Amino acid sequence: MTARDVAALAAAVQTNCHIADARHAADLTLCSYLLQMRELYRWEQRLPLGAPLARDAVGAWLAQREREWAQLDGRDFVALPSPGGDDGVDPFDVETLAGPLAAEGLAYGAALAARDRPAFFLAELLEARELDDGLALQVCGRELARGLFAPPAALVGRTVVLRRESFARWMWEKFEAFGLKRADGAFKRVVDAYGLDADFAAALPRLLDEQAETLLLHELGEWRVAQRLEPRWAAMRLALPDRRTDLQVRAVRDLVADLETTLPTLIARDDAVALHFWFASFDGLRAALCPALPRAYRAWCDGDQGRALRTTVARARDHFDALANGLLALHASDGAQAAGAIAARVDAPQAVFAG
Repeated sequence: MTARDVAALAAAVQTNCHIADARHAADLTLCSYLLQMRELYRWEQRLPLGAPLARDAVGAWLAQREREWAQLDGRDFVALPSPGGDDGVDPFDVETLAGPLAAEGLAYGAALAARDRPAFFLAELLEARELDDGLALQVCGRELARGLFAPPAALVGRTVVLRRESFARWMWEKFEAFGLKRADGAFKRVVDAYGLDADFAAALPRLLDEQAETLLLHELGEWRVAQRLEPRWAAMRLALPDRRTDLQVRAVRDLVADLETTLPTLIARDDAVALHFWFASFDGLRAALCPALPRAYRAWCDGDQGRALRTTVARARDHFDALANGLLALHASDGAQAAGAIAARVDAPQAVFAG
């Protein structure tokens, strides 16, 4: 591919990123929206992490971007040019693009699950290798096109995609938020383990190298869970009428993936820093559904040798596996009419694992 070909592909992918953002930016809370827009601005302007932002410049950019989104409202995603010269490749046909682009040192990603925001990106490919369970790994570097929603890791088909640039920006957001209160806890232990306070930029590469494995374990767990739950799980989510219930059932599945794969692996390895890293991001609906886990983590930090953590992980795994299967059973029995019963089940006190 020539430089012009890459630029044309990046422009098409970026257009789809803008269309996806136009459709889904309103799904975010105001706080999340402003934080993600700030980091998107830094990325577009190629500013370093934590670079001071001129309020007037950001305000003008934000207003312009929102006008552009209004113009894109209702637009279909555009087809992409192929490295082989063919036009009109469906933007969700990752398999057609992946091989030819990898040969050019590029990685492309697109994901669209039930109710999920599409996440398109184009990046430089740093590494490609095989993982367990027949999965492949792509490690991406500098991103040439991206949207507001930029997860640091994702499972796309049978490929785990690790986006180091998005991972770095995600870590910077967490470090910046930590700096406002500097509270003791899991993230403080991560900060101390890597020396992020002394020189964040210098310490970051080692953190990304080491904790990429924790992200990969979650995606491996997602793959294993999918072998049991799909395609029934996606069909159930499509039938849910409201976003809150959808977020709750997503949290249930995330918990099953980590309780079956991520946490048992980290505990078996006695990987203390990775456990701190995992718990530093354990919040929101997952934490509300499983308050027993933070208590077991504190017991481990206090020196119980992990006894409470091992017991809690095993029991919570059984609890949420049964909950996931129960939700599928409700959907199987009543289909779209089961939405109310599913919402009531995940909202019920019995859905929570308190230990």
